[in-house]
Amino acid sequence: MEIVTAVAYPEVHDAYLRDHPVERAHAANSNLYGEENVERADRIPGGWWRVRLSRADLLGVVLPWHLSEGGELELVPRTGLTVAQAAERVRSGGAAWAAANPVCAGKLRVLRRAPFTPLFLGTGPVDHPDYADLLVREGLIHIDGLHRMLAWELAGRLPERAGLDGYLVGDPGVLARPVGAARTGDESA
Repeated sequence: MEIVTAVAYPEVHDAYLRDHPVERAHAANSNLYGEENVERADRIPGGWWRVRLSRADLLGVVLPWHLSEGGELELVPRTGLTVAQAAERVRSGGAAWAAANPVCAGKLRVLRRAPFTPLFLGTGPVDHPDYADLLVREGLIHIDGLHRMLAWELAGRLPERAGLDGYLVGDPGVLARPVGAARTGDESA
């Protein structure tokens, strides 16, 4: 991941609404939820950063609980999965997974060809029940862009080098810690 520059929250909020209007007319519009998540994320200490992301960065992003847009099969358990793990669930589930989760599968189909738009990530989870049981508490953690990241990976479109725009909230120093040094939230043991 490449840090481009520090940015103020209003720029982040405006960027979100530019690409994800809450009034967009379609049955599966979850942009209002995404906007609320961006607002929650602004409470994570460390400020906002414009970043450039690579495929390796995105495959390691931790996703929160996701029930596949009201489908029958959970895509991400409450403990979380990385984008790579969730993409493998979709691949291995094949047509059966798509049939059990038609709205989510439809979003993934449409977004495979969608233009790249900035992703929104944090160095810690937002304060919301969908994030409460995540095992990983520091690192690159989803704020908005779950379906886009999955769709672009499934379509083989994620850039190998840092080339995808995003916004990161939190202390970027968290990302420089060795893998074993990341806090899981259970350091009392």
